[in-house]
Amino acid sequence: MEKIEEQFANLNIVKRSSGTEEPTYLLDIDTSKTVPAEKGTLVAVLCSNGLIRIYDKERLNIVREFGGNPGHLNGVKFANSYDIVYSSCTDSTVKGWDARLASEKPVQLFKGYASNIFISFDISCNDHVICAGTEKVDDDALMVFWDARMNSQDLSTTKDPLGAYSETHSDDITQVCFHPSNPNMVVSGSTDGLVNVFDVSADNEEDALVTTCNSVSSVSCIGWSGKDYKQIYCMTHDEGFCWWDLNHLDTDESITRLNVQDVREVIDMKGGVLDYLIGGLYHEKMDKLFIVGGTNTGIIHLMGCTTSGLSHVTSLQGGHAATVRSFFWDMQDDSLLTGGEDAQLLLWKPGAIEKKFTKKDNMKIASSVYQRVRTHSNDSYKRRKKQ
Repeated sequence: MEKIEEQFANLNIVKRSSGTEEPTYLLDIDTSKTVPAEKGTLVAVLCSNGLIRIYDKERLNIVREFGGNPGHLNGVKFANSYDIVYSSCTDSTVKGWDARLASEKPVQLFKGYASNIFISFDISCNDHVICAGTEKVDDDALMVFWDARMNSQDLSTTKDPLGAYSETHSDDITQVCFHPSNPNMVVSGSTDGLVNVFDVSADNEEDALVTTCNSVSSVSCIGWSGKDYKQIYCMTHDEGFCWWDLNHLDTDESITRLNVQDVREVIDMKGGVLDYLIGGLYHEKMDKLFIVGGTNTGIIHLMGCTTSGLSHVTSLQGGHAATVRSFFWDMQDDSLLTGGEDAQLLLWKPGAIEKKFTKKDNMKIASSVYQRVRTHSNDSYKRRKKQ
């Protein structure tokens, strides 16, 4: 653990994003997976104004922007083998743009069923399948699937769903996450408190459901961890944390590794304060799972997870001036990208020195905008009833 603590504690800001005319929350971050050295890594950031901004990672300057018109975008994810960036949309679609082309038109468009309002999605590790989760409309909360494979005939054409799962969640599906190396495995989380694991190679939804875990609270974040990614974890909207081991599904041992109802109440922050959780970070090289959280003043906390509990590892200060909403850990160069309500995108690297330190004023948006950028709204589906 000492080596990991030293690695994280040594993170310093190397670059800040250039300012924009409209201050926005930075809600989600992902980076391109296949990068020829001469082209450089691209960073996709979902903003609260409904746009996806594409940045050059080393310079953190905005290269181009994509919008979800007429709908509002939720989530951002690069394909694993090409530079298409995806986002689900409230207009009943999932859209894919070529991140290296300055075109407003998506190169892939996946159309859902009538009245679908997509608020979460992911793409399988082999880029063959996209799955998106919907808000609950009437009695339906769906996981919708499409064939995402690309060929010259499919470009710029609309694809219809392969099918959907409709029986395993009873409320908004806030998270969908494919397994990092097995394209058939996907985990979903919902405001109904359930975290479901599926094997989508099965013929029907009932057979596909591998197991159901109950977080007993509304799920805000899910992910895979552990050797061969045989574990899953989730965070809840009231700052709870659950961790399960799928290796024990067929044994008498409990699959629960850890269950904390409110992390803020049990963790010793060594004099600091924890206001919220952002997400999980599985460090594959170290085989360690970490939780990322923070304070409303912009401090970022990293916490280690063991079956004995959670422990404070280190805190990153001096970067953000408001709540941090998103992060991306790059295992290749041990760098960290963070985005916040101060409209800043920061790049952290071990032992780095910031080339141009220009601490920006707090650009936190007025609280009235909060409702507009929530992952979901409890009454939003009532306004969009099936016709």
